[in-house]
Amino acid sequence: MTSRTSFVASSATLALTTVLTTVLASVLNTAPASAAPAADTVPSLVEPVLIGHRGASGYRPEHTLAAYELAIEQGADYIEPDLVSTRDGVLVARHENEIGGTTDVAEHPEFADRRTTRTIDGRSVTGWFTEDFTYRELRTLRANERLPLVRPDNTAYDGQERIPTLDEVIKLARREGVGIYPETKHPTYFDSIGLSLEEPLVAALEKRQWDDADDPVIIQSFETANLRDLDTMVDVPLAQLVDASGAPYDLVAAGDPRTYTDLLTPAGLAAIASYADGVGVNKDRVLPRTGGATTVPSAVVPDAHAAGLVVHVWTLRRENQFMATNFRIGTDPNAPGDLAAEARAFLDAGVDGIFSDNPDLVAGVLDAR
Repeated sequence: MTSRTSFVASSATLALTTVLTTVLASVLNTAPASAAPAADTVPSLVEPVLIGHRGASGYRPEHTLAAYELAIEQGADYIEPDLVSTRDGVLVARHENEIGGTTDVAEHPEFADRRTTRTIDGRSVTGWFTEDFTYRELRTLRANERLPLVRPDNTAYDGQERIPTLDEVIKLARREGVGIYPETKHPTYFDSIGLSLEEPLVAALEKRQWDDADDPVIIQSFETANLRDLDTMVDVPLAQLVDASGAPYDLVAAGDPRTYTDLLTPAGLAAIASYADGVGVNKDRVLPRTGGATTVPSAVVPDAHAAGLVVHVWTLRRENQFMATNFRIGTDPNAPGDLAAEARAFLDAGVDGIFSDNPDLVAGVLDAR
């Protein structure tokens, strides 16, 4: 572990950070909030934390124990497993329940007939789905790099790692003295097929005695109803994820017209504070773009802080294509840009945490502050 992780993630300090950071989040696209007056630096609500996004996924295939272990070595305070369910109710770490792009399932002829089309959150998706496999069957698969054309070096690790369970991720984090930041994926969908995510998640935390308010766990979701349910089921901090566009699918399914933009109004943030401790927002919500470049910070951070919520942004990645133009270096979309400058800009905007595929680069910025 790095010296920074040893400090921030010691059992006492990490527990304190978790309580203070009780509010977290991640969000995905681009929709500027009302612009706040320009300012040199906005203070964070708490000491900023670093989350290894799907592990150190800039260097290893995402959601593997190898990716999580590397994120810890690089200074992450939390590691982030996205959670989906197997047919027999085991929670495993995958970004999506469709696993054709992140495993070698297509190379297994015994599973060829499992390929199908499902409607997930209103979208038609074709592939292989975790809910069609037992845990024992899923363990025969191996993880592959999701972005081989962007991160060809990561393909050297294809075929080496199994799909980890939530319990394996918890045990790794406890052993290494860091926290976990699990996301429940598509909870409305999984409820509809009788594989609710919340109960097995809480049971897994209780099994390892990581279910109290001072434990280093933050649960996040893009939906709202399951966070409200979790608020009555477990004492760990919760984070409402906010995307750059669209709306929480549970609200869409219920005919509720509220969007993610509505959630970020002062009234929306006050409502979030009634069941969650923080928000995880798409980075473009905090530093909106004009002509491809970031502009002055929006009102999201000060408004969330006023509601008592911490703000975590996602996702900082080193490749140019994932950055605003003012942080890019050169014209190759896959070449590294200035991730350190991007991280400093978000910290100057007052965020309380950063999700990154490249924890080492953000840890260097945090260490220098």
